[in-house]
Formats: sequence, C-alpha cells, structure tokens
Amino acid sequence: MKVLKFGGTSVGSPENMRAVMQLITNGEQKIIVLSAMSGTTNALVEISNCLYKKNKDEANIAINVLETKYNKVIDELYISDDSKKQGNEVVEKSFDVIKSFISKEFDLLGENTIVAQGELISTQLVAILMEENGFDVKLLPALDFMRIDENKAADMNVISNNIKKVMKEVGEAQYYITQGFICLNANGHIDNLQRGGSDYTASLIGAAIDAEEIEIWTDIDGFHNNDPRYVTNTRKIDQLSFDEAAELAYFGAKILHPQTVFPARLHNIPVRLKNTMNPADSGTLITSESDGKGIKAVAAKDGITAIKILSSRMLMAYGFLKNIFEIFERYKTPIDMISTSEVAVSLSIDNTKYLDQIRTELEKYGTVGIDENMSIICIVGDIIQEERGFASKVFNALDDIPIRMISYGGSRFNISVLVPTAHKIQTLQSLSDNILNNNN
Repeated sequence: MKVLKFGGTSVGSPENMRAVMQLITNGEQKIIVLSAMSGTTNALVEISNCLYKKNKDEANIAINVLETKYNKVIDELYISDDSKKQGNEVVEKSFDVIKSFISKEFDLLGENTIVAQGELISTQLVAILMEENGFDVKLLPALDFMRIDENKAADMNVISNNIKKVMKEVGEAQYYITQGFICLNANGHIDNLQRGGSDYTASLIGAAIDAEEIEIWTDIDGFHNNDPRYVTNTRKIDQLSFDEAAELAYFGAKILHPQTVFPARLHNIPVRLKNTMNPADSGTLITSESDGKGIKAVAAKDGITAIKILSSRMLMAYGFLKNIFEIFERYKTPIDMISTSEVAVSLSIDNTKYLDQIRTELEKYGTVGIDENMSIICIVGDIIQEERGFASKVFNALDDIPIRMISYGGSRFNISVLVPTAHKIQTLQSLSDNILNNNN
C-alpha cells in the first residue's frame, strides 16, 4: 500500500479536488493524506489572533468571509443535492466549533482546535466527492491515531498501534482519507505538527503501515538544485539520498517538511516528490542510495541570528562549551551552526524568543556579539566522494561574499556558510553559476 499526501494548493479549489480524485483512483489501495485548502490555515490563524486580542467583531467578519468561501466551494464541487447537503453539514459543524470560541476565554487549546478545522473540512469534502463518483472510500480520523509526546515529538509506537486499530474499525476500503498536520498531544488535547506537518504525517503513516512508497504531491516537480524564486537556470533533481534530502529540507528547501525523511529512512521506505499540476513527470525520488558523487543542490535558510562569545577563559579550559550549551538547552533554543577557536565560539540560532535572556547569561562567560538578519547557505551532495579541490571551488565562487561563519566536516553531505541575508541571492546565484551549472 502507498501513502499519498496532497498539499493545500492541490486541494485548493473544486477543480483541483476533482483532479486529485482522478490521480488517486487507479484501483490500487492507498491512504491519502490531505492538507487544508490553500489559504484556510492562514485565515484560521487570523481568526485566532482576533480572538486573542478580544476583537470579536473582526473575528466574526473573518469567520463569515471564510464560511462564504466554503459555501461557494460546495456549490461548485458537487452535482447531487444529497452531496451538497452533506458538504453543507460538514462546513456548518466546523464553523459552529469556530464560532463557539467567540463567547469563551481563548487560549492555545482554542487556537489549535480552530486551526484543525481546515484539515477536518477538506478531507470530508473530498471523501463526499469520491462517494458521489462511486468510489470505495472511508475516513481515518487522524485525531484517533496521531500522537505527540510531552516533548512534541511523534509517538511512533502509539501511532503504529492506533492506526491499525482504526483501519480495522472503519473496515476495508479501496481508498482511505485522513488529515495531515493535526494530532493529539500527551494531554489528549488537539495539537499539530507545525506548518508543513502534513508531509510528516504521511511519512509517519508510511512507517506505521510499512508502506511501499510515500508520495508527496505539491505544485512543483520536485527538489530543484537551487531556489527558482531567486536564481535563474535551476533544474530538477531526479534522485537524492535520505541524508541529502534531509539536509536540503532542514536548511530551507520548502518543498519538504524537515522531519519527513526520518521515519521513511528508518524503515527504508522510498519517498517520491510529485507535481499535482504535472503528474506525468517522475519527480524526485528519495531513497537510501545516492545517484553519485558531487554537489547536488544548495538551499538557503533565513531568519538566522549569529552569536559570538569571546572569552580568555576558554583557553586551555574544559567544561566551557558545556556551560555555553546548557544555556541554550535551558531556553529550548536549538543551535544550527557552530565554530570555535581558542578564545571564541560562534554559533547561530533561528529562534530568538529568549535572545535577551540568553545574552544575559552568556555575558557571565565573556563578551557577547549579536548579528541579526543572517542566512545559512547549505551546499549539499556526496561531498566526501567529490574530487580534490571542492573547498576551493566553493570559496572561489564566494570570493565577493562577506562570509560570517563556515561549517565543514560535520556531515559528509553538507557544507554551510553564514552570510548576511542582503547577500543571499548573490550567494545562491554565484554557486549556481560557478559550481552547479559549470561543467568545466
């Protein structure tokens, strides 16, 4: 059995929903993971923000706009009156949930409940569409099996056990549809896997049922060797290893949620990225095998802050780095890059929520410098197998770029540089011109 995931754009209109139905109904049994219709999650977050601010009038306006949108979708999506009635009942039920928070104290649980309605609506609407067209389809409620633990990590054992029970309870079907992104947390409350989490849902389900393949359908043909939004002459990558794909996803390639690769890699399940708008294209295949040596792609991660701690106490001392890292651990702030010398350590973070507190604690150990508005540029491939002179190629390509930090050797698949975000596009284009598209 395969697991197929379709993103918000893929189910973003009645026309696209019908196209997805045609793609998936080839007679092969499968589980289909759906995101909310494009724009819905943003609208639901906007409604939540209004409720946090107690702007009930603005919340009501936003709710009515979104509900009107869905009423129009139902009119265009279905042919029979019975299907339209079912669709209207789905929308009415979800919007009753949303409207109930107008008169309640609003908190994170309320926000998570409101945001979850997007996936709950889209999956039910597509299931009704498939039933109207005579297909054997059943819903698998994600909230009945998707779990995260107290650290917000996926609870794989619970997911694996629960999904098998739920599939048995709903009965045999040709096509199963479930929600991406949403889950229950360790307290049994509605939560989610964060933006892009539907990819992760599909991978977790694939691992839980030992799927033949996991397919992630989006609006692009697959991984490109550079960001086509900023760089000319990019090209699709036909094949990547799990490690290469994980590096690209973590360091900014938006096509794939960063955590998607790990469950698939653990169970050695191929992941294929496909384009809903161009289904004939083979996309990008991600497996345990790389398709050869050399540089495959580059990606950029914005919103990075660099921190430098300068201290003579580092010299010939042990335990210094441990003390530094414990500060970031206390504030649950992950570190992306790190570079050290005898008297200084530089590192980068992408979460500045506790930056002031972190700076205050770091100043106990030395002079602290902060550089904001930085970007990590990640160069990915089977670098160890690259011919001699790889490093010089990279640095020659970046000769005119002010590099703040370098990370090389921590992974055989990645060399990263930290540059001011103002130089990001220049850096990406230079790497394309001098390495990715240079056959000399």
